[in-house]
Amino acid sequence: MNYTPIARLVFERIARRTDRWTTDEEQIQRDVLHSLLKRGVATEQGRRYSYKEIIASKDPYKEFCSRVPLVEYEDIRADVMRMIEGESDVLWRGRCFNFAQSSGTSGGRSKYVPVPDENLKYGHYKGSADCVAHYLRHNPHSRLFSGKGFILGGSFASELKPSDPRVRVGDLSATLIDKINPLANFFRVPDKRTALIPNWKRKLPALVEAASDENITNISGVPSWFLTVIKEVMKKKGADKISDVWPNLEVFFHGGISFEPYREEYQRITDSTKMHFLETYNASEGFFAVQDDPTDHSMLLIVDNDVFYEFIPVDDLDSVPVPLWELEEGRVYEMVITSSNGLWRYRLGDTVRIAQLNPVKITIAGRTKCYINAFGEELMEENAEKAVAAVCAQTGAGVRNYTAAPVFAEGNRHGRHQWLFEWDEAPEDTEKFAELLDAALREENSDYDAKRTGDIFLDRLELITVPDGTFDRWLRSVGNHKLGGQRKIPRLSNDRRIADAILEQISL
Repeated sequence: MNYTPIARLVFERIARRTDRWTTDEEQIQRDVLHSLLKRGVATEQGRRYSYKEIIASKDPYKEFCSRVPLVEYEDIRADVMRMIEGESDVLWRGRCFNFAQSSGTSGGRSKYVPVPDENLKYGHYKGSADCVAHYLRHNPHSRLFSGKGFILGGSFASELKPSDPRVRVGDLSATLIDKINPLANFFRVPDKRTALIPNWKRKLPALVEAASDENITNISGVPSWFLTVIKEVMKKKGADKISDVWPNLEVFFHGGISFEPYREEYQRITDSTKMHFLETYNASEGFFAVQDDPTDHSMLLIVDNDVFYEFIPVDDLDSVPVPLWELEEGRVYEMVITSSNGLWRYRLGDTVRIAQLNPVKITIAGRTKCYINAFGEELMEENAEKAVAAVCAQTGAGVRNYTAAPVFAEGNRHGRHQWLFEWDEAPEDTEKFAELLDAALREENSDYDAKRTGDIFLDRLELITVPDGTFDRWLRSVGNHKLGGQRKIPRLSNDRRIADAILEQISL
């Protein structure tokens, strides 16, 4: 039975709500801040910075900025650990029983982000509903609810062992699956037990078994890992395209990493006459944006989902943050969030480019610490993703994972960039791939091009192919066991710590 017409009535109301954002974004955001402060009054954080006085002030936002400092994760780690051990009213009101483990991009100690129930309801689940609502609005012939969604997530496997067994630490996706409305289970696979299997050697064949013979209309997950699952399904069914297995597949809601290096391969194995790809910006810290228009790759910033946003210009990270209503179109900013998970003026580390104002639409630019500027080239993750995607399209190559780091001048050689690639489909000629990638980077980034001119300051990049599984072994070695979850491979690093550690995995 096709339940899409019934669901459309509900989701159309959700989509109409966002139409206000064209004119009312400032007031909506001020209301969000007021609500967050009001709920935070009785917390240690609220008492420390006198939230009652902030609320009562003439300009609460201005007072909030003057009293509450910007923080990074290490500034609040001790408070979060107290929350994990059962303390109430620390960063957010009441007890919190769910925490999202995130490796971030540094490869260092894991972060644990509180995920209170109200943050799930008004943040993550609300963002998911927005995503479906906008998809249905732009696709009047959709039969999304005539079959099932294949949702790929992680597990509650964690290096932490809380003293209270009710406290669960793991992937955000595991919490989302575990606490989802039971009605949603009629429209999704796999079942909860399979979805939360922590061992991916057992989980992968179980996922393939659960999904191979279902009527899958939509898939949701991280592009790199989902591609592995899909190819196993194709192998089991003897199919050249996943659309031959799931003929009614019509949309992939993807996020977590850039889709560009994988777009060509997904287009190859799906039915181009009906398939859509919609990006979401759903991190452990919050669900921030959705692609509301399939013809526009930028994403609509969700301004009423329990997140108050501030932005720091990337070209001046020591400057004062600005609120949403003072953004400049085309500029790149680091995001700062205040949210119902107890993150107050928290420097997210993600950078976004403002693609549009009124309503605000963004594209992911990268991370504040994910770049290479060892030789004045200022290569950003955004440049790398576009260049890799372009060369993959040219050569037919498929990338599973990659990272790059500088190699500093030695002997008669100038400095250069070293790129480590793990392939889904290796190019016929990796040396040619390296030449094309170097040219694409020069096209994307004028500073890189200037440093490469004449090979005077910077030699052509070096490309190294690493064996299958190398990146997974490195992730496990730094305490990130979450294969298939919210794992993040840093694409660019300004030093060699990560690249050298990955290369060491080859010799083990």
